[in-house]
Amino acid sequence: MTADPPTPTTLDGPSPQVSLHLLGGFRLLHDGTPVVVPRGLQRVLALIGLRPGATRSHLAGLLWPEAPEERALSSLRTALWRLRQDPCCPLVTTGDTARLHPHVRLDVDELTTTAARVRDGDDPGTTSAAGRHDLLPGWYDDWVLLDRERLRQLRLHMLEQVARNHIAAGRHGEALEAALEAMAAEPLRETPHRLVVRIHLAEGNVFEAVHAFYAYRDMLLRELRLEPSPAMSALLHDTLAPIRRATRPAAPEPRREPLPRTGPRPR
Repeated sequence: MTADPPTPTTLDGPSPQVSLHLLGGFRLLHDGTPVVVPRGLQRVLALIGLRPGATRSHLAGLLWPEAPEERALSSLRTALWRLRQDPCCPLVTTGDTARLHPHVRLDVDELTTTAARVRDGDDPGTTSAAGRHDLLPGWYDDWVLLDRERLRQLRLHMLEQVARNHIAAGRHGEALEAALEAMAAEPLRETPHRLVVRIHLAEGNVFEAVHAFYAYRDMLLRELRLEPSPAMSALLHDTLAPIRRATRPAAPEPRREPLPRTGPRPR
């Protein structure tokens, strides 16, 4: 693990700026300088960042699931020894655990902290860029896939909650921005489309609300052969009722039977 150019300072120096980025790809920066980390050691650093305080046995089992326990622990000891030989090592090992140094900034932590603040009702400022990229794209370890989906769902719920908070406060522009960001992340997910319809209705933009509804309905029918949920259709029930009545085929006129003759029968 080397920096380009080499950085002789360590984490014990005065206010080092060390950051580990796992969203959008692995990057380790030391005072703004990218640190070159071999792929095998990247996996170790990434897992330690995602599982702070995990025991060595747990880490080894996740990193080398097919290997016997003793061999996996031996591989982990070797990897940790290699990491500690470099002055840019961002780890702290104590007893049976390993974790990132307290000075290291982890982008995943920033995403989870922002989501927690939104959940608690705080306004953390802009959230659209938080966690915009997937966790470690191109990595297919089971622990990566699990955390990738967890963080994706965390961000979607965060953006949707931000939109709801802005709707409640009457900040429709900011609400629409958050809802559209969630929609871009998962186009078939109904919740952000439902929020967009609510925002347009709150602003009195009936045409925009109807257009958003039918655009989502057409996409859902095309991709999944499904209709929007009753909850989404209910948002526009009163608005769409006249449209549906106007486009409903007219019922055919009932056939009239001829009246019976009441005069005398001809002879």
